Parts: sequence; C-alpha cells; structure tokens
Amino acid sequence: MNIFLDTIGCRLNQSEIEIMAAQFRQAGHEIVPTSDIADLVVINTCAVTAAAASDSRQKIRQAAKNNTAQVVVTGCWATLEPDLAQMLPGVENVVVNERKPTLVSDLLHISPQIFDVEPLARLPLPGDHMRTRAFIKVQDGCDNFCTFCVTKVARGKSTSEPMEKIMLNIQRAIAGDVKEIVLSGVNLGSWGRDFKHQVHLRDLIAHILDETEVPRLRLSSLEPWDLDDQFFNIWRDSRLCNHLHLPLQSGADAVLRRMARKTSQNEFRRIVDLARAENPEMAITTDMIVGFPGESDVDFRQTMDFVREINFSAGHVFTFSARPGTAAAKYENQVHGSIRKHRSAELRALFAEMGHQYQKKYLGKQVQVLWESGTMQADGSYLMVGLSSNYLRVCAYTVDDRWNQIDTIVIKRFQGELLFGEVL
Repeated sequence: MNIFLDTIGCRLNQSEIEIMAAQFRQAGHEIVPTSDIADLVVINTCAVTAAAASDSRQKIRQAAKNNTAQVVVTGCWATLEPDLAQMLPGVENVVVNERKPTLVSDLLHISPQIFDVEPLARLPLPGDHMRTRAFIKVQDGCDNFCTFCVTKVARGKSTSEPMEKIMLNIQRAIAGDVKEIVLSGVNLGSWGRDFKHQVHLRDLIAHILDETEVPRLRLSSLEPWDLDDQFFNIWRDSRLCNHLHLPLQSGADAVLRRMARKTSQNEFRRIVDLARAENPEMAITTDMIVGFPGESDVDFRQTMDFVREINFSAGHVFTFSARPGTAAAKYENQVHGSIRKHRSAELRALFAEMGHQYQKKYLGKQVQVLWESGTMQADGSYLMVGLSSNYLRVCAYTVDDRWNQIDTIVIKRFQGELLFGEVL
C-alpha cells in the first residue's frame, strides 16, 4: 500500500509523521511523495492559530480532491474539532491525539508490538517534508496554563518518552546517516519531571552526547523557566548547536502576567545573560504575540524596547488569535484588528533588522553548514542551501551534490535573505 503523510505546524508534528513513516515501512508499506498516488493519506493537523486550523482543513480538502484514497485525520485540530473533521470530504477516520501513538497499528489491524523489534534505519520522508535533520519526539503535552494556548487542551498533560525509546529512535536515525538530531516536544524543557525519579533535560542531552557520535544535536523550543543555571554548561560540547529558541510572547510584564507566562523581563534577561556568558556566539530566537487582549500602546512600546535590548538573532511574530476553549478568548479589551496588524508589521520589521545585523557579524567568518537541498545548475555545478549550527541559512556553489553533508564555508556576501559563501 502507498502511504502519503502530511503535516501542519510544529516540529513535534514533523517528528510524529516520521515515526508513522517508520512504522508503515516496518509493516511493509511504501511512503510516497504526493497524495495523488497514495492509497492512504494521513494528515497531522494543527490548531495553534486560526490560520493553522484553516491550513489543516485546506490540506484535507486537497487530499480528498486529488484522488479517492482513504483520508485519515489526526493532530490537534482534529482532536479539538473531531465532528467537523469527520464531515470534511474524503475523511474516513479521525484519530484524536490520545490514540495517535497506535494510529498505524490500529489502521493496519496489527499488534503494536511489531514495532518493538529492531527498527529499520531512518529514511527521509519524500516530498515536501523531506528533511536531512531527524526530529526526535521526547515529550508531549503541557502542564502550563498560558491563557492564549489551545495546545494544552489538545495535547493533555505533560508526558516524557523513556530514555531507552529516545535512544532507539536516535540510533535508527544515525543508522540512516542523519547528521543532525533535533529534540522535539510541546514543552521540551519539562522532560523527565513525570518520572518516578525525576531527571532533567540536560541529563538526556548529556547521555545522547556521551553515547552517540551524532555530529549535531539541536534543541527545539524551550520555555525559559525550565532552564536552571547549570543547563548551559552542556554547551561545552561543540556538537550541541549554538541556537536557543526561547518563546517570550511579550516584552511587557503586565501582558506576561495576563498571559500566565511564568517569566518576566528580569527573569528572561537573566537566562539570556547566562546563555551568552557560556557561549557568546549563541543565536537566541523567540516567539512573540502582538495584540493580546488589553495590550496598550505603552505595553507594546515596552515590548519593542525589550526586544531591542535582548537583541535576538531572529523572531516569529504572531498576531493574537482567540482560540475557543482558552481563557484569553473571553478577556475584555480585545485589541482592534487594524492595531494588531500595525503592531505586527512594526515588530516584524525590527526582527528583520536585528536578523540582518546578526548575519553581518559572520561576513568573512567560517561556519559549518549542513546542506538541506541542492539544485543542479546549467554548468553542472550545484547551488546548495543549508543551515549552520547557529541557524544561519547559507548557500554556496559546489562541484557535486552535497546534500546531507557538512562543509566548512567562508561567508562572503548577502544574497537576498541568505548568506552566500564559498566551500573551503
């Protein structure tokens, strides 16, 4: 049977469809790059914003329109709106997040124990979700109560994957010649807290670095309050990527309190200072929400000033989207749409400026780049595009296809929003 897997949203969703792909392959089925040649389509949906929910529905409609394959829908939007998902054309089955771990075995009517045997080496997913990096799920769910977030409703309480299972998945990825492992979770920094004998994420990271020879290990999003003073000592191993993504959401303490974020300007500043003291080259990126209910002009100016002070290397800006089932959806003093739009544009421009300044620091310097894509040119050379350890997107010409290889690059100039370099 030909299987097409598609996903919207976070790295955890990407990790989950890679797990599904491995299980389908282990059961003897083929993963295909497009839905029009599939017998079964599985779509992992997202509901973090209204736009993500809309994109999820659009993906489902496209799959149904392309052919007569069986369409199975899972993920956060399908969990929150199962009846609506079931009503979409072509959908034969809706699998809520709670049942997602056994989705493949349930669909194939086989015992999930078949997947406990020695796993196959990881193969990158074909099509749009092909990645040189392997996204490894280590945690799911969340015990925080951020007032804007619907993920807790969709994903449930925080649960950690056992270290043995994580290591097995990493070994499968390394056997598939993966050069970079990305640890992923809804609340990654909470890994290990639900174990009988609590451990910390840094213990998992240290174990991976000690027990494997993976060239790169990258962390996905980390809540700043999950990081203690000792956390940054692990960056003494150069294989750990020089990149921290720390969602701030607002630079105004009053807004952070209404969001029920367990941080403040002072606490966030302290974490950033600790990270940069250990590793001055650390790229620090963030997520921000503008137009949160009650956000005043003063609050927004505080946010802009604080973002300048921290001097992020990049940032994602989200316009507040009221999600049903969250406290913030019922808050008074909702910010007018035109104001939200203007603030979003202003903050995006600031992040673009800071990102450009961060990139400029690397002109003339050497970076290690993992190539993620390559396009053959008319002269037979390849234009390669990839990521550095500190999340710079770099391109260069090479004599052959260097996909999934790491090269040392000297950064020479800007080319659009990319840095252009030469291979040493």
